[in-house]
Amino acid sequence: MNNPMDSAEFSRDPYPLLAALRSRGPVQQVRTGNGRTTWVVTGWAEARSALADARLSKDTARFFADRPGNRNLAPAVSRTMLATDPPHHGRLRTLAMKAFTPAAVARLEPRIRAIAEELADALAARGSADLVEEFAVPLPIAVISELLGVPEPARAAVRGWSHDLFAAADPDTVDRASHELSDYMTRLIAARRQDLGDDVLSGLIAARDEADRLSEAELVSLAVLLVVAGHETTTHLIGNGMLALLQDDALRSRLRADPGLLPAAVEEFLRHDAPVTLATFRFATEPVELGGARIGAGEVVLVSPGAANRDPAQFSAPDEVRLDRHVRAARPDRPEHPNGPRCPNDPQRGRHSAGPERPGGHLSFGHGPHHCLGAPLARMEARIAFEVLLTRFPGIRPAVASWDELEWRRTRLMHGLASLPVTLGR
Repeated sequence: MNNPMDSAEFSRDPYPLLAALRSRGPVQQVRTGNGRTTWVVTGWAEARSALADARLSKDTARFFADRPGNRNLAPAVSRTMLATDPPHHGRLRTLAMKAFTPAAVARLEPRIRAIAEELADALAARGSADLVEEFAVPLPIAVISELLGVPEPARAAVRGWSHDLFAAADPDTVDRASHELSDYMTRLIAARRQDLGDDVLSGLIAARDEADRLSEAELVSLAVLLVVAGHETTTHLIGNGMLALLQDDALRSRLRADPGLLPAAVEEFLRHDAPVTLATFRFATEPVELGGARIGAGEVVLVSPGAANRDPAQFSAPDEVRLDRHVRAARPDRPEHPNGPRCPNDPQRGRHSAGPERPGGHLSFGHGPHHCLGAPLARMEARIAFEVLLTRFPGIRPAVASWDELEWRRTRLMHGLASLPVTLGR
């Protein structure tokens, strides 16, 4: 039996299937295409709880130690910081997060804006464009490449390898890309050691944690993770957000008239159409009770931020784009708590005890120890991207006769457009 989460329909629109799963209960066991089973968490309260539950491990090396397989993923990809548990995870995270503090990210704003304006200049030279390939992809690629010191001639190849890492139902492509990207970052690190600069990669090479230098494997793995995580999700945030704007003339006009609402719009786009549909897998190290389900030790758990963000037990009219969910908290001079604002619908309060909807409650950046350290950068890039596009191209329109014509990435973990054709107007 084929796994419906590997289908083209799921890649195009995962929300009907996720809603159907949630209607049967917030934690459901589904059968995968290989005959195994996995638990899928679709409820907001349950997802938030699971993301912070130390009994749900992300240590893939431990999980697969006694499970022979035929995959050939490069260790730098299969054993990233995302695939570790505390305390080892915390050590690596502390070294990496120095580049992504709100203060460090704020210093990047002029350069991010300059890159966005340069891309808009190129778009303005003609009357039509693919907003994904010509704006949503190159903007975050350029930003993370400059942060890591990836030279411009290599960026197209890095982008291609990163793209292939998420190829659905094509393990050979994924495995090959993992080695190509890992080998490239190994060569880049060796070259940078001979000529250290002020980029993040140079900082990691020199980084020490209690006088213990990163191992070579840890260094390569961190570099791979940062280059992939630093642009894939932001690309989809920009693309999915622009699609929402193209579908709503009034919203476009409102944001053009009041750019101060853009931070709220970014939060709502993150909630409404999360770049990450399914978080990377976890497994139970002991029996876990969650959402009325009993998860056995060793069983796999997939948390779905995409489903949780549309849970009607937490969000009113969850399928609609509503800026007023976030306006009260969307202050660019007041960063969010790293794990999001405290929410009245905390798991301890019970699944159906939600009070008034609170801003910033989405789980698109995760929660708990694995909360996305690049969240401040992604928010800033998206805010600048929307502002530049709406300001420079007030007459922007979709260049398709029907939304059904749009092409979506074939990937289970993420939800994002492969292309977004537009006419730019004057």
